[in-house]
Amino acid sequence: MSNQSSDNNKRIAKNTLLLYFRMLFLMFIGLFTSRINLQSLGVDNFGIYNVVGGVVAMFSVLTGSLSVAISRDITFEIGRGDKEKLSKVFSSAVTIQIFMSVIVVLIAEVAGVWFLNNKMVIPTDRLDAANWVLQFSIVSFVLTLISVPYNACIIAHEKMSAFAYITIYEAIMKLLIAYSVFVTPIDKLITYAALLLFLSFSMRIIYGFYCSRKFEECHYRFVFDKDLLKHMGGFAGWTMFGNLAYVGYSQGLNILLNLFFGPSVNAARGVAMQVNEKLSAFCTNFQMALNPQITKSYAANDLKRMHSLIYASSKYSFFMLLLLSLPIMIEAPSILHYWLGLVPDHTVWFVRLIFMILMVDATANPLTVGAQANGNIKVYQIVVGSILLLIVPISYVALKMGCIPEGVFIVHLCVVILAQCVRIYMVRNMIQLAVGEYIQKVIVKIGLVVATAIILPLLLHSYLQPSFVSMVLVCLVSMISVMIFVYALGLNSSERTKFNGKVVVFKSKIFSRK
Repeated sequence: MSNQSSDNNKRIAKNTLLLYFRMLFLMFIGLFTSRINLQSLGVDNFGIYNVVGGVVAMFSVLTGSLSVAISRDITFEIGRGDKEKLSKVFSSAVTIQIFMSVIVVLIAEVAGVWFLNNKMVIPTDRLDAANWVLQFSIVSFVLTLISVPYNACIIAHEKMSAFAYITIYEAIMKLLIAYSVFVTPIDKLITYAALLLFLSFSMRIIYGFYCSRKFEECHYRFVFDKDLLKHMGGFAGWTMFGNLAYVGYSQGLNILLNLFFGPSVNAARGVAMQVNEKLSAFCTNFQMALNPQITKSYAANDLKRMHSLIYASSKYSFFMLLLLSLPIMIEAPSILHYWLGLVPDHTVWFVRLIFMILMVDATANPLTVGAQANGNIKVYQIVVGSILLLIVPISYVALKMGCIPEGVFIVHLCVVILAQCVRIYMVRNMIQLAVGEYIQKVIVKIGLVVATAIILPLLLHSYLQPSFVSMVLVCLVSMISVMIFVYALGLNSSERTKFNGKVVVFKSKIFSRK
């Protein structure tokens, strides 16, 4: 058992390191891509793409929930070694996705087209282009939906190297698309949406080809196993409710900002969300390396290891985001100016508030994975999802009362903190997680690090005059401060001992080469 646990830990470390460096590359490419997109499309076109594409993205509740259900079932069957059942799970998943694709197209072509042309605030001369964006986005979404079972297999098999290489290709293609839009003489918004559709098609081919070559179960055959479909549909349905809350408040806030303030504020949110996407990807990929092990530990009834993985995932995810986000939050005006040149109004505080929300959400995912491993997620998803759905109506009331755009993100932050408290309370019985132990090992550690790490960079920022040199200095001090206090206050004695041992081994390897 100890050898197996050691092998699993090594696999987690290897996958985490691989995905972390992958994201450094993606962030570097993404910074150039976002800048080129904003400059080539312009503020209004950029805002139109974000809000119109967001209407279709609301259907991603289907992608996310079914991906969770499929990944969970595939992970369990890999652990059991039942190849026949594994093949049935995959084929059933593809069948479900094809059926869902038909439903999405029907709803989007009726309700989506009506909403775009009758309710959304789009300049009249850009309405035709917005309709093209909607159609391209629908097809892109269907391609993504059908790819879900293949992506789930890669994650369940923990083949993170393939995931890294494929997504690097995707990032490079997005950069090339941004440059193509910049130089094209034809309508830039339509060209951008069309090229992203081509990219979605190529990604579907790549994922399908890789999985069919590497995984025995990834060869589709029509399967109608009533019990299996009922099980997967039930699990996906309740997961879908939870994901519906996320998509509902995320795109709901986007639409509210459009209705109250117009496309320019959507552009500001679009920029902030792109920065958020780059940082959250670090956290997502770190957690992606741990999530299969959390599920497998529960399946093996090794709850002690499962709890330790949940504590580690929650704490380290927060620290990773704090390391990257603290310098950006403090120096947001300067960083956005040097990065974009043209910074839409409200972007600075949008970025700061979204980062705060992101760090709270980072601690939520490990608890949700633990609840999903249990399988009895009906009550969990109803309660947590219902709380999160309150974000939109509360924000609407605030805006009707004259609240500024930043107010919706303050509402968002308060509600996600409440939802996290409820998650901790609910999982205590689902996976026998001790609330006091979670508070001691995660929340207290996080609080101590945040309270101490922010002091020096904030003092330095208030003392120095704004300049490129001061921006770099504050960013460096912020990151160093976080690292020092994570080591001193965020790690326990056992974790510090392991870290020191790794440093000694690393130094010995370096000096032995010399």
